[in-house]
Amino acid sequence: MGDRKKITVVGAGFVGATTAHWAVSKELGDVCLVDIVEGLPQGKALDLLQASPIEGFDSAIVGTNDYAETANSDIVIITAGLPRKPGMSRDDLMAKNTDIVRSVTEQIAYYSPQAILIIVSNPLDAMVYVAHKASGFPVKRVIGMAGILDSARFRTFIANELDVSVEDVNAFVLGGHGDTMVPLSRYSTVAGIPLPEILSQEKIDALVKRTRNGGGEIVSLLKSGSAFFAPSSAAVQMAETILKDKKRILPCAAYCDQEYQVGGHFVGVPVKLGADGVEKIVEIGLLPEEKEDFQKSVQAVKELVQKIPL
Repeated sequence: MGDRKKITVVGAGFVGATTAHWAVSKELGDVCLVDIVEGLPQGKALDLLQASPIEGFDSAIVGTNDYAETANSDIVIITAGLPRKPGMSRDDLMAKNTDIVRSVTEQIAYYSPQAILIIVSNPLDAMVYVAHKASGFPVKRVIGMAGILDSARFRTFIANELDVSVEDVNAFVLGGHGDTMVPLSRYSTVAGIPLPEILSQEKIDALVKRTRNGGGEIVSLLKSGSAFFAPSSAAVQMAETILKDKKRILPCAAYCDQEYQVGGHFVGVPVKLGADGVEKIVEIGLLPEEKEDFQKSVQAVKELVQKIPL
Protein backbone atom coordinates (compact mmCIF):
# COMPACT_ATOMS: atom_id res chain seq x y z
CA MET A 1 0.00 0.00 0.00
CA GLY A 2 1.46 3.34 -1.07
CA ASP A 3 0.75 6.80 0.28
CA ARG A 4 -2.98 6.47 -0.25
CA LYS A 5 -5.21 6.77 2.78
CA LYS A 6 -5.66 3.55 4.71
CA ILE A 7 -9.00 2.42 6.08
CA THR A 8 -9.28 -0.61 8.32
CA VAL A 9 -12.63 -2.31 8.73
CA VAL A 10 -12.88 -4.59 11.76
CA GLY A 11 -15.38 -7.39 11.29
CA ALA A 12 -15.93 -9.05 7.91
CA GLY A 13 -19.60 -9.87 8.39
CA PHE A 14 -22.37 -8.23 6.39
CA VAL A 15 -21.79 -4.74 7.80
CA GLY A 16 -17.99 -4.91 7.57
CA ALA A 17 -17.84 -6.41 4.08
CA THR A 18 -20.38 -3.91 2.77
CA THR A 19 -18.43 -1.06 4.41
CA ALA A 20 -15.34 -2.22 2.51
CA HIS A 21 -17.44 -2.37 -0.67
CA TRP A 22 -18.70 1.24 -0.38
CA ALA A 23 -15.22 2.50 0.62
CA VAL A 24 -13.34 1.00 -2.33
CA SER A 25 -16.08 1.87 -4.81
CA LYS A 26 -15.66 5.53 -3.74
CA GLU A 27 -11.86 5.11 -3.94
CA LEU A 28 -11.45 6.58 -0.47
CA GLY A 29 -8.21 4.68 0.03
CA ASP A 30 -6.78 1.21 0.49
CA VAL A 31 -8.82 -1.07 2.70
CA CYS A 32 -7.74 -3.68 5.23
CA LEU A 33 -10.54 -6.06 6.29
CA VAL A 34 -9.80 -7.86 9.55
CA ASP A 35 -11.72 -10.64 11.31
CA ILE A 36 -10.98 -13.48 13.74
CA VAL A 37 -12.50 -16.11 11.43
CA GLU A 38 -9.74 -17.59 9.28
CA GLY A 39 -10.31 -17.21 5.56
CA LEU A 40 -13.41 -15.01 5.85
CA PRO A 41 -11.79 -11.57 5.44
CA GLN A 42 -9.28 -12.98 2.92
CA GLY A 43 -12.05 -14.49 0.79
CA LYS A 44 -14.27 -11.42 0.85
CA ALA A 45 -11.32 -9.11 0.12
CA LEU A 46 -10.22 -11.23 -2.84
CA ASP A 47 -13.77 -11.36 -4.20
CA LEU A 48 -14.12 -7.57 -3.87
CA LEU A 49 -10.71 -7.00 -5.44
CA GLN A 50 -11.83 -9.01 -8.47
CA ALA A 51 -14.66 -6.51 -8.98
CA SER A 52 -12.12 -3.70 -9.39
CA PRO A 53 -11.43 -4.22 -13.12
CA ILE A 54 -15.18 -4.22 -13.77
CA GLU A 55 -16.02 -1.23 -11.59
CA GLY A 56 -12.76 0.58 -12.33
CA PHE A 57 -11.52 1.33 -8.83
CA ASP A 58 -7.82 1.27 -8.02
CA SER A 59 -8.06 0.83 -4.27
CA ALA A 60 -6.16 -2.13 -2.88
CA ILE A 61 -8.03 -4.40 -0.51
CA VAL A 62 -6.56 -7.08 1.73
CA GLY A 63 -8.15 -9.44 4.24
CA THR A 64 -6.33 -10.60 7.35
CA ASN A 65 -6.61 -12.20 10.79
CA ASP A 66 -3.51 -10.30 11.98
CA TYR A 67 -3.86 -6.81 13.48
CA ALA A 68 -0.24 -6.04 12.53
CA GLU A 69 -1.50 -5.62 8.95
CA THR A 70 -3.80 -2.81 10.08
CA ALA A 71 -0.83 -0.66 11.16
CA ASN A 72 -0.88 3.06 10.40
CA SER A 73 -4.54 3.23 9.42
CA ASP A 74 -6.02 6.72 9.03
CA ILE A 75 -9.54 5.55 9.84
CA VAL A 76 -10.72 2.41 11.58
CA ILE A 77 -14.38 1.41 11.29
CA ILE A 78 -15.33 -1.10 13.99
CA THR A 79 -18.27 -3.32 13.07
CA ALA A 80 -17.26 -6.36 15.13
CA GLY A 81 -19.74 -7.88 17.53
CA LEU A 82 -22.80 -10.09 17.59
CA PRO A 83 -25.80 -8.88 15.58
CA ARG A 84 -29.28 -8.67 17.05
CA LYS A 85 -31.63 -11.59 16.71
CA PRO A 86 -35.44 -11.32 16.82
CA GLY A 87 -36.68 -10.61 20.33
CA MET A 88 -33.21 -9.53 21.44
CA SER A 89 -32.80 -6.03 22.82
CA ARG A 90 -29.70 -3.98 22.11
CA ASP A 91 -28.87 -4.35 25.82
CA ASP A 92 -28.73 -8.16 25.52
CA LEU A 93 -25.70 -7.67 23.35
CA MET A 94 -23.97 -5.57 25.98
CA ALA A 95 -21.69 -7.96 27.83
CA LYS A 96 -20.51 -9.97 24.83
CA ASN A 97 -19.98 -6.98 22.58
CA THR A 98 -18.19 -5.06 25.34
CA ASP A 99 -15.53 -7.81 25.45
CA ILE A 100 -15.26 -7.90 21.65
CA VAL A 101 -15.05 -4.13 21.16
CA ARG A 102 -12.60 -3.70 24.04
CA SER A 103 -10.11 -6.28 22.74
CA VAL A 104 -10.43 -5.09 19.14
CA THR A 105 -9.89 -1.45 20.12
CA GLU A 106 -6.82 -2.23 22.23
CA GLN A 107 -5.16 -3.90 19.25
CA ILE A 108 -6.19 -1.15 16.85
CA ALA A 109 -4.88 1.57 19.19
CA TYR A 110 -1.56 -0.26 19.50
CA TYR A 111 -0.98 -0.47 15.73
CA SER A 112 -2.62 2.82 14.65
CA PRO A 113 -2.21 5.30 17.51
CA GLN A 114 -3.14 8.26 15.28
CA ALA A 115 -6.29 6.75 13.75
CA ILE A 116 -9.80 8.12 14.00
CA LEU A 117 -12.25 5.45 15.20
CA ILE A 118 -15.79 5.10 13.85
CA ILE A 119 -17.85 2.67 15.92
CA VAL A 120 -20.81 0.80 14.41
CA SER A 121 -21.13 -2.10 16.90
CA ASN A 122 -24.29 -2.28 19.07
CA PRO A 123 -25.48 -1.18 21.56
CA LEU A 124 -23.95 1.82 19.83
CA ASP A 125 -23.81 4.53 22.49
CA ALA A 126 -22.27 2.16 25.02
CA MET A 127 -19.76 0.69 22.54
CA VAL A 128 -18.40 4.15 21.65
CA TYR A 129 -17.74 4.64 25.35
CA VAL A 130 -15.98 1.24 25.54
CA ALA A 131 -13.81 2.11 22.51
CA HIS A 132 -12.89 5.46 24.04
CA LYS A 133 -11.87 3.83 27.34
CA ALA A 134 -9.98 0.99 25.63
CA SER A 135 -8.10 3.23 23.19
CA GLY A 136 -7.24 6.12 25.46
CA PHE A 137 -7.70 8.32 22.36
CA PRO A 138 -8.86 11.93 22.70
CA VAL A 139 -12.66 12.11 22.42
CA LYS A 140 -12.59 13.96 19.10
CA ARG A 141 -11.10 10.81 17.51
CA VAL A 142 -13.76 8.36 18.75
CA ILE A 143 -17.14 8.71 17.04
CA GLY A 144 -20.23 6.55 16.85
CA MET A 145 -22.29 5.95 13.73
CA ALA A 146 -25.99 6.16 14.45
CA GLY A 147 -27.51 9.54 13.63
CA ILE A 148 -26.79 9.35 9.91
CA LEU A 149 -28.51 5.97 9.73
CA ASP A 150 -31.48 7.10 11.84
CA SER A 151 -31.92 10.30 9.85
CA ALA A 152 -31.54 8.37 6.57
CA ARG A 153 -34.39 6.12 7.67
CA PHE A 154 -36.49 9.17 8.63
CA ARG A 155 -35.65 10.78 5.25
CA THR A 156 -36.63 7.60 3.40
CA PHE A 157 -40.00 7.41 5.12
CA ILE A 158 -40.68 11.16 4.60
CA ALA A 159 -39.82 10.93 0.89
CA ASN A 160 -42.03 7.86 0.47
CA GLU A 161 -44.92 9.49 2.31
CA LEU A 162 -44.73 12.65 0.16
CA ASP A 163 -43.70 10.88 -3.06
CA VAL A 164 -40.71 13.21 -3.53
CA SER A 165 -36.99 12.66 -4.12
CA VAL A 166 -34.94 11.72 -1.06
CA GLU A 167 -32.34 14.21 -2.31
CA ASP A 168 -34.57 17.12 -1.27
CA VAL A 169 -35.36 15.72 2.17
CA ASN A 170 -33.19 16.60 5.16
CA ALA A 171 -33.95 15.14 8.55
CA PHE A 172 -32.66 15.72 12.00
CA VAL A 173 -32.31 13.09 14.73
CA LEU A 174 -30.79 13.62 18.18
CA GLY A 175 -30.05 11.38 21.15
CA GLY A 176 -29.29 7.72 21.67
CA HIS A 177 -29.51 5.08 18.97
CA GLY A 178 -32.66 3.13 19.76
CA ASP A 179 -36.12 3.59 21.16
CA THR A 180 -35.30 6.91 22.84
CA MET A 181 -33.94 8.70 19.75
CA VAL A 182 -35.40 12.15 19.15
CA PRO A 183 -36.30 12.89 15.51
CA LEU A 184 -36.79 16.69 15.34
CA SER A 185 -39.50 17.39 12.79
CA ARG A 186 -39.22 21.19 12.89
CA TYR A 187 -35.55 20.96 11.91
CA SER A 188 -36.41 18.43 9.19
CA THR A 189 -37.10 19.91 5.79
CA VAL A 190 -38.24 19.14 2.28
CA ALA A 191 -36.41 21.49 -0.13
CA GLY A 192 -35.95 23.84 2.83
CA ILE A 193 -39.62 23.77 3.88
CA PRO A 194 -40.03 22.61 7.50
CA LEU A 195 -41.80 19.27 7.79
CA PRO A 196 -44.69 20.51 10.00
CA GLU A 197 -45.69 22.84 7.10
CA ILE A 198 -46.20 19.85 4.80
CA LEU A 199 -47.36 16.94 6.96
CA SER A 200 -49.90 16.63 9.75
CA GLN A 201 -48.60 15.97 13.27
CA GLU A 202 -50.31 12.56 13.16
CA LYS A 203 -48.39 11.58 10.00
CA ILE A 204 -45.14 12.91 11.44
CA ASP A 205 -45.68 10.91 14.65
CA ALA A 206 -46.20 7.73 12.63
CA LEU A 207 -42.98 8.34 10.64
CA VAL A 208 -41.08 9.08 13.87
CA LYS A 209 -42.32 5.83 15.38
CA ARG A 210 -41.26 3.85 12.31
CA THR A 211 -37.83 5.55 12.40
CA ARG A 212 -37.35 4.60 16.06
CA ASN A 213 -38.11 1.00 15.21
CA GLY A 214 -36.18 1.10 11.92
CA GLY A 215 -33.59 -1.47 12.93
CA GLY A 216 -36.10 -3.74 14.63
CA GLU A 217 -38.34 -3.74 11.55
CA ILE A 218 -35.46 -5.06 9.45
CA VAL A 219 -34.40 -7.62 12.09
CA SER A 220 -37.95 -9.01 12.19
CA LEU A 221 -38.02 -9.33 8.40
CA LEU A 222 -34.56 -10.88 8.00
CA LYS A 223 -35.04 -13.18 11.02
CA SER A 224 -31.35 -14.13 11.11
CA GLY A 225 -29.44 -10.89 10.91
CA SER A 226 -29.76 -7.14 11.02
CA ALA A 227 -29.47 -4.17 8.67
CA PHE A 228 -26.19 -3.78 6.78
CA PHE A 229 -26.53 -1.75 3.56
CA ALA A 230 -27.58 1.53 5.18
CA PRO A 231 -25.43 1.24 8.35
CA SER A 232 -22.28 0.61 6.30
CA SER A 233 -23.14 3.42 3.89
CA ALA A 234 -23.52 5.79 6.84
CA ALA A 235 -20.15 4.78 8.31
CA VAL A 236 -18.47 5.36 4.96
CA GLN A 237 -20.08 8.82 4.65
CA MET A 238 -18.40 9.68 7.96
CA ALA A 239 -15.07 8.28 6.76
CA GLU A 240 -15.29 10.26 3.52
CA THR A 241 -16.06 13.51 5.37
CA ILE A 242 -13.01 12.99 7.60
CA LEU A 243 -10.59 11.80 4.89
CA LYS A 244 -11.51 14.64 2.53
CA ASP A 245 -11.74 17.18 5.37
CA LYS A 246 -15.18 18.17 4.09
CA LYS A 247 -16.32 19.66 7.41
CA ARG A 248 -19.87 18.45 6.87
CA ILE A 249 -22.44 18.80 9.65
CA LEU A 250 -23.66 15.29 10.35
CA PRO A 251 -25.46 13.68 13.29
CA CYS A 252 -23.01 11.38 15.11
CA ALA A 253 -22.54 9.92 18.57
CA ALA A 254 -19.96 12.31 19.99
CA TYR A 255 -18.65 13.15 23.44
CA CYS A 256 -20.62 15.98 25.06
CA ASP A 257 -19.76 17.50 28.39
CA GLN A 258 -20.97 21.11 28.68
CA GLU A 259 -22.78 20.82 25.34
CA TYR A 260 -26.52 20.25 25.79
CA GLN A 261 -25.68 19.83 29.53
CA VAL A 262 -24.93 16.15 28.86
CA GLY A 263 -22.17 15.94 31.47
CA GLY A 264 -19.62 13.64 29.85
CA HIS A 265 -21.26 11.02 27.64
CA PHE A 266 -21.30 9.98 23.99
CA VAL A 267 -24.71 10.85 22.51
CA GLY A 268 -26.15 11.66 19.11
CA VAL A 269 -25.71 15.34 18.24
CA PRO A 270 -24.94 17.35 15.09
CA VAL A 271 -21.17 17.62 14.68
CA LYS A 272 -18.75 19.20 12.26
CA LEU A 273 -16.65 16.32 10.92
CA GLY A 274 -13.28 17.00 9.37
CA ALA A 275 -9.67 15.83 9.26
CA ASP A 276 -9.36 16.08 13.07
CA GLY A 277 -12.48 14.04 13.68
CA VAL A 278 -15.15 15.86 15.69
CA GLU A 279 -14.12 19.48 15.16
CA LYS A 280 -17.19 21.06 16.75
CA ILE A 281 -20.45 20.06 18.36
CA VAL A 282 -23.29 22.15 16.96
CA GLU A 283 -25.73 23.24 19.64
CA ILE A 284 -29.26 24.04 18.54
CA GLY A 285 -32.14 25.55 20.45
CA LEU A 286 -34.65 23.01 21.73
CA LEU A 287 -38.25 23.56 22.76
CA PRO A 288 -39.10 22.40 26.31
CA GLU A 289 -40.68 19.12 25.13
CA GLU A 290 -37.74 18.42 22.76
CA LYS A 291 -35.32 19.12 25.59
CA GLU A 292 -37.25 16.72 27.81
CA ASP A 293 -37.15 13.98 25.14
CA PHE A 294 -33.44 14.56 24.64
CA GLN A 295 -32.76 14.37 28.41
CA LYS A 296 -34.67 11.08 28.52
CA SER A 297 -32.48 9.78 25.73
CA VAL A 298 -29.31 10.92 27.50
CA GLN A 299 -30.55 9.24 30.69
CA ALA A 300 -31.08 5.97 28.78
CA VAL A 301 -27.50 6.20 27.48
CA LYS A 302 -26.17 6.84 31.00
CA GLU A 303 -28.04 3.81 32.33
CA LEU A 304 -26.65 1.71 29.48
CA VAL A 305 -23.10 2.84 30.25
CA GLN A 306 -23.54 2.04 33.96
CA LYS A 307 -24.28 -1.57 32.99
CA ILE A 308 -21.01 -1.93 31.09
CA PRO A 309 -18.87 -4.67 32.64
CA LEU A 310 -15.61 -2.71 32.30
